[in-house]
Amino acid sequence: MMSKKISLFNWSGGKDSCLALHHILADDGFEVRYLLTTVNEAFNRVSMHGVREELLLKQTESIGIPLYQIRLPESPKMEDYENSMHGHLTRLKKEGITHSVFGDIFLEDLKNYRETKLEEIGLKAVFPIWKQDTKAIIREFISLGYKTVIVCTQEGLEEFCGRVIDEHFINDLPPGIDPCGENGEFHTFVFDGPIFKTPVPFTLGEKVYKTFPSPVDTSEKPAGYWYIDLLP
Repeated sequence: MMSKKISLFNWSGGKDSCLALHHILADDGFEVRYLLTTVNEAFNRVSMHGVREELLLKQTESIGIPLYQIRLPESPKMEDYENSMHGHLTRLKKEGITHSVFGDIFLEDLKNYRETKLEEIGLKAVFPIWKQDTKAIIREFISLGYKTVIVCTQEGLEEFCGRVIDEHFINDLPPGIDPCGENGEFHTFVFDGPIFKTPVPFTLGEKVYKTFPSPVDTSEKPAGYWYIDLLP
């Protein structure tokens, strides 16, 4: 009998991550030991997505897989981020972890970066939904019965913050916006579906606008994002 690949899953809490987890859990060749999430230590929120740690905990408890948090400062330097990740992943490898699973779809440079960094530690990267059509992905996600809410959008998409993704949402997206937000157009929080024991309750809170300077070119206009606070 073939032994399972002991894996950690890089969990953002969003829809692509959720669908990739759905598929890897259905694969008898894998055992997911942890859901790994980076959390902003200054605000106790999921990095980039802005979701409260309390909701992240309720989400992963409902899924039933232990959460492994990597807590990072508000704006970590790339070197500090990489050192932190390297240290945590090295420790996880000693626990028997051999594979690291991601929900990436088509960002080649990000995939190459992940594979390179994991190879340095001796881990293998897995991408269950890589190169799949994003329209097919979002429709599969909906048809499976998953429910997710938009928690963050790029500037200009404010009206979508707080909306639940359904067919109406897909039809309302402006031309050129990827239906999975794979170019960073929006981020989500999944609160119900087949891998959840019970739905994660929340209410919509305040909507706020934040800007983030480019980590590479300080002459660039800061990137603007709208966030909606999800209240437990």
